[in-house]
Amino acid sequence: MLERSYTVPLRRGFVKVPKYKRAQKAMATLREFMAKHMKSDDIKIGPELNKKVWDNGMRNPPHHVKVTAKKDDEGIVRVELAGFEYVEKKKEKKEKKDDSPMMEKIKKMTGVGKENKKEDIKEEKAKKEKEVEEELKGE
Repeated sequence: MLERSYTVPLRRGFVKVPKYKRAQKAMATLREFMAKHMKSDDIKIGPELNKKVWDNGMRNPPHHVKVTAKKDDEGIVRVELAGFEYVEKKKEKKEKKDDSPMMEKIKKMTGVGKENKKEDIKEEKAKKEKEVEEELKGE
């Protein structure tokens, strides 16, 4: 594992673009700098470094940042603000919320969410036929 510390000059990159794109360009400049110095195109930027660049808004990123870059055997470079440890984001699956009674009624009316719609229609017809037969027998 290769580990290095850098002070990345961001101002040279973002001073050439409109104010409303400065933080975006600062991030692109950071990626370009890391790709050049760490000899890899697979750059992952940590959350603390991202917060630092975007801290003052889109129009006023910092002029330079001190970072620590670690390159693993696979060629992935993980960059984080100096003094912080890189932490991967965990992707969590969202749980489905229980539908409200109104949404259930709408789904029933429109037929949304029914995989076997034809089978449901056949079952409903069969139930109606049985009800009609029972009424006729009762008379």
